[in-house]
Amino acid sequence: MDPNSEQPPSIVDAASRALASMHAGQDTGAVERMTAFARDRGRDEATELMLMLFRECSAMVAALGSGGTAPVKMQVYDDDGHEVPIDEADPPVRTAVRTLLAEVHGDTAAAKDHIEIALANAAPAEMAMVMMQALRWTIKLAAECSSRDLPVAPWILTALN
Repeated sequence: MDPNSEQPPSIVDAASRALASMHAGQDTGAVERMTAFARDRGRDEATELMLMLFRECSAMVAALGSGGTAPVKMQVYDDDGHEVPIDEADPPVRTAVRTLLAEVHGDTAAAKDHIEIALANAAPAEMAMVMMQALRWTIKLAAECSSRDLPVAPWILTALN
């Protein structure tokens, strides 16, 4: 069963539009769409939108890990392109990585906690970075899964085509 079939259409639509914008190279437009959604719909729906993206990323990571030809490795890089330990990454990147790892390990409550803490405490620019990271991972993972004939949620495929 598609876990996003239980999401309100407005959440799937907002995520779809943001993915389409980011995929078209309109990063600012993508983040503006998600920020406007959060402002208009409130923190609870913004949390659900972010969790839905991370849940989809988690499902694609799992598909790549069990059905792919290469193991999946998460790496974090600094501004100069050097790999760094997660604890040395910028706070928004740490939030995104920890949220995804919580989802990958089936701990949706911890993933939700990471998003809620960020929404409550992060500056708007930092929250925008978390949103952009979730969108970028969704796009990259969808492309990789598609290239290996692994499953990708239909709403993501539609948004990216």
